[in-house]
Amino acid sequence: MRITIVEAVLLAVGAVAVLVLFVHHSRPQARTVLRASWALTPGVVNPNVTQATLRATVCRKGWTRTVRPPTSYTNALKLQQMRARGLRGPPSAYQEDHLLSLELGGNPTDPRNLWPEPYPRASEVDRIENELNARLCSGAITLDEAQRTESALKHRDG
Repeated sequence: MRITIVEAVLLAVGAVAVLVLFVHHSRPQARTVLRASWALTPGVVNPNVTQATLRATVCRKGWTRTVRPPTSYTNALKLQQMRARGLRGPPSAYQEDHLLSLELGGNPTDPRNLWPEPYPRASEVDRIENELNARLCSGAITLDEAQRTESALKHRDG
């Protein structure tokens, strides 16, 4: 059985339409681009990070690797939090992010400091966290100022 050029084009257009619908529905919908919730994710600090311990903690190269929780923990928490928040889409569309980042003295494992932040916003915020860490470690801002700035950003803009 041979198909005509018109039939082949119609099949191709149909396949593209199905693919577009699949991709559209597998991504987080616009309504799921969310801000951190004050009730669910108020942010929790790491008690080992204080203004007096900055040089030995967040300002020491490689320090965050020593406190970052394993992905097995954050992936399981992300799934739990996505269900609790009614978020749709694949887990890979979200980063289980620290509200108060490790770079700014956030608690590594407390669920009140972690939330499923949608991509691409999560990647954009990583850059801001690094800038705040540089300002903190240069002495331009205090730990409290850095943490308040980050919290306000994520509660206001996601």
